[in-house]
Amino acid sequence: MSRIKEFNLPDLGEGLTEGEILAWLVKVGDTIELNQPIVEVETAKAAVEIPAKWAGQVRSIFHPEGTTVEVGTPIIAIDTDPGAGPIEESTTGAPADALPTPSAASLAAVEVAPAEGAVEPGLIGGPAPGGRTAVLVGYGPRTTAAKRRPRKGGAPAQVSAAPAAPVQAAPAPVAAPVPPAPAVNGSGRVGGLVLAKPPVRKLAKDLGVDLAALTGSGPLGSITREDVQRAASGTPAAAEPLTVAAPATAVASFGADREQRIPVKGVRKLTAENMARSAFTAPHVTEFLTVDVTRAMKALDRLRERREWRDVRVSPLLLVAKAVLLAVKRHPMVNSTWAGDEIVVKDYVNLGIAAATERGLIVPNIKDAGRLSLRELADAMTALVQTAKTGKTSPADMSGGTLTITNVGVFGVDTGTPILPPGESAILAFGAVREMPWVHKGKVKPRLVTTLGLSFDHRIIDGELGSKFLRDIGDFLADPEAALLAWT
Repeated sequence: MSRIKEFNLPDLGEGLTEGEILAWLVKVGDTIELNQPIVEVETAKAAVEIPAKWAGQVRSIFHPEGTTVEVGTPIIAIDTDPGAGPIEESTTGAPADALPTPSAASLAAVEVAPAEGAVEPGLIGGPAPGGRTAVLVGYGPRTTAAKRRPRKGGAPAQVSAAPAAPVQAAPAPVAAPVPPAPAVNGSGRVGGLVLAKPPVRKLAKDLGVDLAALTGSGPLGSITREDVQRAASGTPAAAEPLTVAAPATAVASFGADREQRIPVKGVRKLTAENMARSAFTAPHVTEFLTVDVTRAMKALDRLRERREWRDVRVSPLLLVAKAVLLAVKRHPMVNSTWAGDEIVVKDYVNLGIAAATERGLIVPNIKDAGRLSLRELADAMTALVQTAKTGKTSPADMSGGTLTITNVGVFGVDTGTPILPPGESAILAFGAVREMPWVHKGKVKPRLVTTLGLSFDHRIIDGELGSKFLRDIGDFLADPEAALLAWT
């Protein structure tokens, strides 16, 4: 059995087809152990470290950092028995146990789009004369060797370095003389013609002014309306030397040198595909509710003061998550999926929490969040957010979500109209908590207020169900203690 084994990029879950090599954690010649992380790969969902399948010594790395490779492509070769000595060579001079040559996929399947059928000759991307490929302009570079035109009066061109009979060069075609560009003089004339716009010419004709007798004061000596009017009134124009003045301010530039092109890949690519698919598949409806959350914020303050909660991260988002979980129990149809011929209602809630990371927006979820106590929910949310910010969220943690919360309030935004993650029927936007004037017990007082925005799939959730679900969330946030007593 061969000592050299190729390690292929594995499928990291959820049917991923490719991944980008972010960083190699080993180099050629390193001795590695079984399950030692060897490479960090960014898939369409997360950045993950991949462990080695074998112990041994790294013999070759097939793809550099920054390369996107397909699942199943060899990325590294490992000598599984480096202590057995050098690899013996065969009688042909090649090593008997030579390093396996990467398959065609490992050499050419990087960022290659699948074929969509043959392209007719002459069309963009199709074959063209001379073995070239038709592009937008011309036919691209030639695949044959270039032939140099023989110099006039010089030695005949040689086809190869080997001696051969001289080839009589055809006489080079004589280029047609290029006429010199017309000169612009100080009188606003180009090759004897007067520079003036049609409206100026008409004005001169109406006033009886001979344009040929004027000296233009406009750009490049062109004649302006003022020049014609001065000539008609008899006022001489001040003599000015013809100069092309530099602009007083910098000319606006809109070229490619002031543009930035960011490749769409990884998390951002998946997010774009999911959002576009959801926005044009599920009919979205969004409702809003503004809530006085003063009592809820005071309840959080009391919770933080308890001894067993002093080391726990307590935030308003925790109460929102609890409100959503309790409201789902009262309206289970909200936690469902449209499956074409049927609606799948789920008895478990995999609660997604949208998180903004350096690689883009991701939505990890807390599995079966409805079974957790408030303390367990707080710990799970803290771990979820910290893992997301470090970029270590696994694909499994971002799969199988059933209902999502997006906390736009952390950016100072009041609310929004969120787009549903694919496969989910509802998503709640939690806005900023602000001190605002509010009518409380018949008087206008400063109160802590927030706005909720609920988007839902109208194929599953009608207006009544969506409104009741949102109203229950608002009732809990308005008075969480009373809601807990009434609902549990």
